[in-house]
Amino acid sequence: TGGHTTEILRLLSCLSESYSPRHYVLADSDKMSEAKIRSFEQKRAETFSESQFSLDRIPRSREVRQSWVSSVLTTLYSILYSLPLTYKRKPDLILCNGPGTCVPVCLSAFLLGLLRIKRTIIVYVESICRVETLSLSGKILYYFSDYFIVQWPDLKKKYPKSVYLGRIV
Repeated sequence: TGGHTTEILRLLSCLSESYSPRHYVLADSDKMSEAKIRSFEQKRAETFSESQFSLDRIPRSREVRQSWVSSVLTTLYSILYSLPLTYKRKPDLILCNGPGTCVPVCLSAFLLGLLRIKRTIIVYVESICRVETLSLSGKILYYFSDYFIVQWPDLKKKYPKSVYLGRIV
C-alpha cells in the first residue's frame, strides 16, 4: 500500500519512455497508492509527453493478519479475477515488488504462458526491508518469476536462483 508503492515507483523512475503504456494493478481496498501513482505519472508526463498509463483494481488476495486457510480462498478468487484482466492487457513484462496483489497477477500471466496464449516476462524485486528472509509473495514467486532480484547478499546465498544487484531501491 505505502512502502511497496514507493519502492516500485522508484524503480519505474529509472525506466525509459519505451516502457509505455504502464498498467498498474492495485488492491481494491488500497486507498493510498492511486494518488501516489497519479502524482508520479503527472511528473513523468512533463519529461515524456507520450507517457501512457492505466489503473486496474483487483480483490486483495490477503489482508494483513488474515488466517492462512481463508487466504487460500481469497487468493484463488483474486487469481480468477486477475485472469481476464491479464488476458485483456497481455503484458510483455510484469515488474512487481512484493505486495500480495502481485501474486494473482503473476500467476495469471504464468498460466497464460503455459496455455501458449501470451508469454510474459515476470521480474520480481524483493523489498529492501527483506534482509534475511523472503516475504510470502517472494516465497511463492521465487518459483514462477523469470528474474528474482534481491537487495541483500545473504538472500542471494540462501536463494541461488536470485540475482543480487545491490540496493536498487
